[in-house]
Amino acid sequence: MPAPAAAADPAPACRPGCGACCSAPSITTPMPGMPRGKPAGERCLHLDDAMRCGLFGRPERPAFCGGLQPSREMCGDDRVQAIAWLARMERLTAP
Repeated sequence: MPAPAAAADPAPACRPGCGACCSAPSITTPMPGMPRGKPAGERCLHLDDAMRCGLFGRPERPAFCGGLQPSREMCGDDRVQAIAWLARMERLTAP
């Protein structure tokens, strides 16, 4: 009898205190207080002191942000690795 297929590792939950996805990538669409979006490497003004998104769950949150889901590849083992991965993706996808 064949062995059951191994379950894929579940995607990680957002890491508390990280905020890498609110700092490393550029956001090209407007949002409250940032009508031109934000450049790569700049902290979003909606990232609070606990490193949580103040627009999470609100309709004003850019679609880009909602589409950026945590993954082992993106998040790595810590915030430093997540920033590095996101910054690399930013460079690779820049026009």
